[in-house]
Formats: sequence, structure tokens, C-alpha cells
Amino acid sequence: MSVAVHAADIQDRDGARFVLDKRTRALFPFIERVYADGGYRGARARDGAASTGTWKIEIVNRCDSVQGFAVLPKRWIVERTLAWISRCRRLARDFERYARTVAAFVRLAMIRIMLRRLTKPCPSA
Repeated sequence: MSVAVHAADIQDRDGARFVLDKRTRALFPFIERVYADGGYRGARARDGAASTGTWKIEIVNRCDSVQGFAVLPKRWIVERTLAWISRCRRLARDFERYARTVAAFVRLAMIRIMLRRLTKPCPSA
């Protein structure tokens, strides 16, 4: 829904303000809750989300009793989408010089995914 590309030396909780900005809020006023992993825990991410509206950041925690890999609700959606995007050869590695170029290619990759879903033949037809 929204893409923010920043330098690798910025922590997730600090970069939340880039994606949860006023422009994103204007585009998606119906969003009330943002699901995130433990990297977004803390006051900086919470303050960044609160500065542009009534968003609430909900941290999806891993269950302590589970050993090894476990599918986490809501968080798996993001990981799956990132895997789909990385199928695009240009986005598989960090070749781009400018963050705007990377953001544009992420948008193009998502448009491609959505178009394939929309043009997929209906199984009941």
C-alpha cells in the first residue's frame, strides 16, 4: 500500500515515520491498526504513527513455547509479499543508486502481481 526506502543504517523503529507519514494517512484514512514485528517496538515508532493520525501499532510477538519456525498471523502476509517482490530480478539485489528508483520498482512489481491476479481465469467458468 505504501513504500518507503531509506538507508540501511536507519533502524526499523526510526524508519516507521517515513512510511506512516501524512501522505499515506491521506491515501488510506480507513486504516486503524498497523501490524509490525518486534523491530518496531518502542516510543519512536509509536510516536511516528501517532503524529499523523489515530494509527495504533500492534506488535505481533512470537510465542515463546514454539521452537524453530512458526507462521505468525498478520506478519506472514508481509514476509510472503516481500518474497513475491524479490522474484523480480531487478529487486533481488540492491543495485539501485537512488531510493526513489527502488520505490518505483517495488510499485511496478506489486502492479504486476495485482494484474496477474485480476487477469487470472475464474476456475468456475
